[in-house]
Amino acid sequence: MHDLDADPRTLWTASDPYDAYVGRWSRLVAREFVGWLGLPSALRWLDLGCGTGIVTETVLELAAPAEVLGVDPSEVFVTAARKRIRDPRARFQVADARAIPLGDAGIDVSASGLVLNFVSDHARAIAEMRRVVRPGGTIALYVWDYAGEMQMMRHFWNAATALDSNARSLDEGALFPICRPERLQTLFKDRGIQRPECVTLDVPMAFTDFNDFWSPFLGGEGPAPSYVRTLSNHRQATLRKHVRAALPVAADGSIHLIARAFAVRGVR
Repeated sequence: MHDLDADPRTLWTASDPYDAYVGRWSRLVAREFVGWLGLPSALRWLDLGCGTGIVTETVLELAAPAEVLGVDPSEVFVTAARKRIRDPRARFQVADARAIPLGDAGIDVSASGLVLNFVSDHARAIAEMRRVVRPGGTIALYVWDYAGEMQMMRHFWNAATALDSNARSLDEGALFPICRPERLQTLFKDRGIQRPECVTLDVPMAFTDFNDFWSPFLGGEGPAPSYVRTLSNHRQATLRKHVRAALPVAADGSIHLIARAFAVRGVR
């Protein structure tokens, strides 16, 4: 999910590279997020920036909704979501976060997963999420802890920026300062969302070996893979070596990390 003003180096335009890079971890975090919300059944949900439908799929499985509308500006992602999810309670539509195609106060829950940092106008997106929710309804989202314990990315950028100061311009930890608990809560408060609260969601990241860890960085989309694509073979090999040296590799070659996200929720 993104808008037209976003930096093209940060965007995802194809579903397969996204799923290979973070999709598998996104699914785990989505389950933690929906469980944390703990909302009753038969509610009407919005999945803003639905991408390939990970949040929608999780809501359908765990929250017994009346319906879920997934919106994303990418036709590619919306098409992928429609193909994957055939549940009649779900529908998908191409739309921008700054102009959600719903009337005022028409749904119960407005949710968004791993999207806010890709929207240039955070305040407008949150205002739209609030607008479409009924009084007393829930507005909630989560983002990666890019600057801290989204460890897969943090190991990568620590190595990349140590080797090349220019890499800092794509480091999500610096690129997305909104992804902090205090910033998220302030954003909700400033948009009139009541009782905002933030929690940390941690999920395990297990890789069978270093190739399993490294191959998603070769997909060419998103900040880190886009950066790798710009490097010569020699510089890629050097970066690869530095990343590997910093990872906690077990005796059997496996690598065990965590992926941390910050989730925030409030009430209209």
